[in-house]
Amino acid sequence: MFRLLQPRRFSASHCQIMRVVPVPVRDDNYAYLLVDQPSNKAAAVDPYDVPKVAAAAKELGVQIVAAIITHHHFDHSGGNKDFAAKFPDAPIYGGSDKIPALTKLVKDKDEFTLGDNTHIKCLATPCHTQDSICYYITNTADKAQPGGVFTGDTLFIAGCGRFFEGTGDEMNRALKYLATLPDTTIVYNGHEYTSGNLSFAKSIDPDNTAIASLAELVKKNKVTTGLTTIGDEKEWNVFMRLGSEAVRSATAASPDTPESTIIDFLRNKKNNYRG
Repeated sequence: MFRLLQPRRFSASHCQIMRVVPVPVRDDNYAYLLVDQPSNKAAAVDPYDVPKVAAAAKELGVQIVAAIITHHHFDHSGGNKDFAAKFPDAPIYGGSDKIPALTKLVKDKDEFTLGDNTHIKCLATPCHTQDSICYYITNTADKAQPGGVFTGDTLFIAGCGRFFEGTGDEMNRALKYLATLPDTTIVYNGHEYTSGNLSFAKSIDPDNTAIASLAELVKKNKVTTGLTTIGDEKEWNVFMRLGSEAVRSATAASPDTPESTIIDFLRNKKNNYRG
């Protein structure tokens, strides 16, 4: 089991602050508390283990007022019925009715707020599941500060999710969509898979200095969520660099090979990777 990260702060002001607190659940999953500090209100992201998430909220002294679900897989939405029982007045947001106890169905570009200063925008990223939603969060009181994005099992640090309900073309479009966020956007993903993703990235793009930087980060941190950005992913995530010479060479792509074919080949290669 991995340790809890210190909450990432989005503003130097103690009056206007948004923070994210990872709550490790299962062996490598992350739930999160998204806290709007001025109002002392929090949303629980993928609260699989409700007692653990509720205990973290109590320790922080915040009130849970909503749940935000990235997709319907059990290790992300499996705590929803317990959540609804414990917090009956809190809406549960998600992308389809496959999500247990759903009360607020959201779609691409839907927006809502948490507390006084936290803005949440829904980004539909179908592939891993067809109801995958990433949530882009910003502090409306300090727009100069970086935002964050909860990516569930769509984008991992240096990796992406399996194409369980979609195609390579869909995942490529999902990752390109996330790449439109500001480069400073902090990544909060659904699993601690970074060490394995790093090993695979090295096998594909061994001379990439950005991947060497990621290796240093992994060496120093057992927990990596919240420590990297969308801009970093553009530099070291091979699934977001399909046009690079290294990726095209590793996938035996010709000049006219479509990106959808390259990402399919790359994902299959990762599925069978044992390095």
